[in-house]
Amino acid sequence: MRRLAIFLLLITLIRSSLPAQEIFSGPPAEEIASFPFRLLTGGIITLKAKVGHYPDTLNFILDTGSGGISLDSSTVDSLKIHATLSDRTIRGIAGIRQVKFVYNQTLHLPGLRVDSLNFHVNDYTVLTSAYGEKIDGIIGYSFLSRYIVKIDYDSSMIHVLTKGSIKYPKGGFLLKTLLVNIPIMQTEIRDARDVASRFYFDTGAGMCLLLSSDFVADSSLIKPRRRWYATQAEGLGGKAPMRQGVIKQVKLGPYKFRNVPTYIFEDEFNVTSYPYLGGLIGNDLLRRFNLIINYERRDIYMTPNSHFKDVFDYSYTGLGMYLVDGEIQIVDIMPGSPAEQAGFQPGDIVLAVGNNFTKNIQAYKNLLQSPGDKLKVLVLRDQGPVVLTLKVKNILTGR
Repeated sequence: MRRLAIFLLLITLIRSSLPAQEIFSGPPAEEIASFPFRLLTGGIITLKAKVGHYPDTLNFILDTGSGGISLDSSTVDSLKIHATLSDRTIRGIAGIRQVKFVYNQTLHLPGLRVDSLNFHVNDYTVLTSAYGEKIDGIIGYSFLSRYIVKIDYDSSMIHVLTKGSIKYPKGGFLLKTLLVNIPIMQTEIRDARDVASRFYFDTGAGMCLLLSSDFVADSSLIKPRRRWYATQAEGLGGKAPMRQGVIKQVKLGPYKFRNVPTYIFEDEFNVTSYPYLGGLIGNDLLRRFNLIINYERRDIYMTPNSHFKDVFDYSYTGLGMYLVDGEIQIVDIMPGSPAEQAGFQPGDIVLAVGNNFTKNIQAYKNLLQSPGDKLKVLVLRDQGPVVLTLKVKNILTGR
């Protein structure tokens, strides 16, 4: 008892010698707008907005992987918006280019006006062709840094709040990011061995995980017998060749995901900033959490949602299908792929997949995400319609 009394006395003396601890917080964050969004293939978020005094409703991607805000060059031309050539360049997976800017414009979202924005101008023709709908621009840091933004994948709604104090809900985890226009997270991945590295937190990437080949080589991450399949992805600057496969595990906060679909690419333009970063975490993983993005505090709060246990997409066809001049065309066929084995040819016009004659590229791509299925694909060639049988490969099982 004497020892306990002495201990309590010491604690009392220590406490009495400490200065008073005062915590100051700003006014509470308040919701100022909410509006719906849509998900495209891979989990890409699209939303509607207007720019300046132009009456056209435009289609934007919401992208934490964008360090600013941008407009498509064809949209700028069609609306006759004045753009000024700058001395700045931007990097994408397929190139580096000097950009024009549209200065001091206003973005009109439902219930919200965002002033004094400088849009850089880029060519999103490839994205428009890949998704089958016009991509007029990308909304990134220039918007996200002004507010607290909630992305609710359960209700497909975005909620915009003023900056201020906020109490995060129970049942999630707080991700403290590094932030220089694009949030960077620390995470662990596992295959042949455990590797901890930094990755971009990228809602604009329609995939789970993207790794640079330099990171893969230097980390000795991948099991030697892993099979990888030739493919490509669309991004800023065009298309880039990649390899598609699976790694054993990705850990986000306390949550572990097994057998995660992964892309590896030769990062010629150092988009992933290796060796500082290993790659990026994309939205086919991130969409499994409802997000609260609070750039002022460098916080991203993640709560598992109803998509948390969705099955990953293990499909592989090697088929590059795009909307070209109003028709869905086969543009690229990967060597040795199921598409090549099925007899597809560049220039084939897709009329139907299975019993679906909608000519909707999103619907067709969803049908092709069925590993193990054999699908009848009706294509049109110069000599007439041809029916091809495509077996969708499973990259997890190799069959």
